[in-house]
Amino acid sequence: MPSLHRPPSLPPGQLLLGVLGLAWPVLALILVPSLGPWPLLAAAVALAYWRLPHRHKPWGAVLAMAASMAVLFGHAELGVRAWPVIVNATLLVIFAASLRQEQSVIERLARRQEPDLPPRGVAYTRRVTQVWCVFFLCNGAVALWTALYADLRTWSLYNGGIAYGLCGLLFAGEWCVRQRVRKRS
Repeated sequence: MPSLHRPPSLPPGQLLLGVLGLAWPVLALILVPSLGPWPLLAAAVALAYWRLPHRHKPWGAVLAMAASMAVLFGHAELGVRAWPVIVNATLLVIFAASLRQEQSVIERLARRQEPDLPPRGVAYTRRVTQVWCVFFLCNGAVALWTALYADLRTWSLYNGGIAYGLCGLLFAGEWCVRQRVRKRS
């Protein structure tokens, strides 16, 4: 009888944070006009701090201080709008740093499916990691522009819809390219 492999389930807290992170622009669009930005900013800092591994708690304190400064200086809404910028910057750093390691982020993910990845596959995954770095840089720049200059509705539309669509297009496009590369190998 074949064994059934179930993917690991996420702890409820991680799942909740993931959903809240994805829904953040829509939540901001709905809640900022009625509650103001500071309760959302406080909730975001608390959730981010709770989610940080213990070794990164000092960075959580820095984040809490930055959020407090934003509130004190009247820029709490900018703190709320900064979330997509922070996410893109974090992912850019993780992906770019992995290019200096033996295995890039994408190679590590690929090796879960194909542990004996051939050298051509390693080169391909390195290139895909570079493409994602460019995506995070460009997407983060647009997210920053919308945070600084766009109204709340435009910011929410881009960061809660268009950016996800572009990410999905990149996933789909890369999958198509990968299928063609595999056929040629």
